[in-house]
Amino acid sequence: MIIYGVALLAFCYITGQLLGEYLGLLIGVNANVGGVGFAMLLLVLINDWLHKKGYLDALTEAGVQFWSQMYIPIIVAMAATQNVRVAVSSGLIALFAGLVPVIICIATIPFLSRLSRPTPTQSHGDSH
Repeated sequence: MIIYGVALLAFCYITGQLLGEYLGLLIGVNANVGGVGFAMLLLVLINDWLHKKGYLDALTEAGVQFWSQMYIPIIVAMAATQNVRVAVSSGLIALFAGLVPVIICIATIPFLSRLSRPTPTQSHGDSH
């Protein structure tokens, strides 16, 4: 059902925003750092995990899929309201806060790629 998609989206958004706030505090920036990215990554990972475990019936999966597709434009609109001036005025810390997640994402692409590959099936001994 679509309501489960809304619940999952809300959970991911709130969790991502909290992580972004805490990361900002950790590196000394008075702003949310990467909350939208954390939320998006969390949504993708949870959705994939639920799908692989078979916890989603057809209606629930359709609801989660709908909100997954709606997520990017909604969250980008929300993120546009964040205080970017504070992050930019922080100088090198803003550059650091931008580069580190990009480097981490690039480094994890091969790992995520291996996780998403289907496991090879064994042949059934066809003798042609």
